[in-house]
Amino acid sequence: MTHRSGFACLVGRPNTGKSTLTNALVGQKVAITSGRPQTTRHVVRGIVHREDAQLVLVDTPGLHRPRTLLGERLNDLVRDTLTEVDVIGFCVPADERIGPGDRFITEQLARLSQPGRANTPVVAVVTKTDTVPRAKLAEQLMAVDQLGEWADIVPVSSRDGYQVDVLADVLVGHLPEGPALYPAGELTDEPELVMVAELVREAALEGVRDELPHSLAVVVDEIVPRDQPPGADGRPLLDVRVHLFVERDSQKAIVIGRGGARLRDVGTRARTQIEALLGARVFLDLHVKVAKDWQRDPKQLGRLGF
Repeated sequence: MTHRSGFACLVGRPNTGKSTLTNALVGQKVAITSGRPQTTRHVVRGIVHREDAQLVLVDTPGLHRPRTLLGERLNDLVRDTLTEVDVIGFCVPADERIGPGDRFITEQLARLSQPGRANTPVVAVVTKTDTVPRAKLAEQLMAVDQLGEWADIVPVSSRDGYQVDVLADVLVGHLPEGPALYPAGELTDEPELVMVAELVREAALEGVRDELPHSLAVVVDEIVPRDQPPGADGRPLLDVRVHLFVERDSQKAIVIGRGGARLRDVGTRARTQIEALLGARVFLDLHVKVAKDWQRDPKQLGRLGF
């Protein structure tokens, strides 16, 4: 049996369901999701293992017209990633009209087709199909078809699993023949520190409306084992120390909440997921600091990992 392996990159405007789709394809949570746009800030690799293939999914931040230095760096990250993959999935949601952002990305993708270079196939992926009636979906599929030149167009729903396996087949079909690139059972090559930071950031963004735009950065200072025997369940205890950085004192107050209630809630939600990730009991120590206008400051961006 022929075995294929390679890299697929999901791109699209912010909040088009790329991270949720990555998780659905892998079958487990490897990318953080949020109802707020611009949640993903790292390139997350999720690995799909099949008998006939290994599909390595690269989830990028959403391509957008940047307003800050952080935005410019995120866009550069996406463009660098696009030049190194075997197939691109361009995500367009079924429940929103095609707009300037989608056309901007279509133009960016067209520019990747350089003379003398093998063109990377682009599959248009219409996401969130469970949110619209069939007639509206048909209209969106026709609109996407007219938007650009696509190798395939696949409608999917990450929520109910509609055609997720079909999309996997289509993406695998564009991969070169080759052996597995990662060991069996490995779902991501993200470092644990990065994944822990992302889980804390996801919990901190949950339920916050416009008071806290994406001025939030999270850095894990350390993960250290406690010098004590494992608990009754056999799991060790880890101390996880984390700093959350915001740009203004008013944002710090929002993250902490009245009497620290909100930060405690963030810690409770994040700790459950971190314990599942690390396979250990966790004491999560969260601290909120102000790093004034860090999104526009090259030095601070570097310190925060961008």
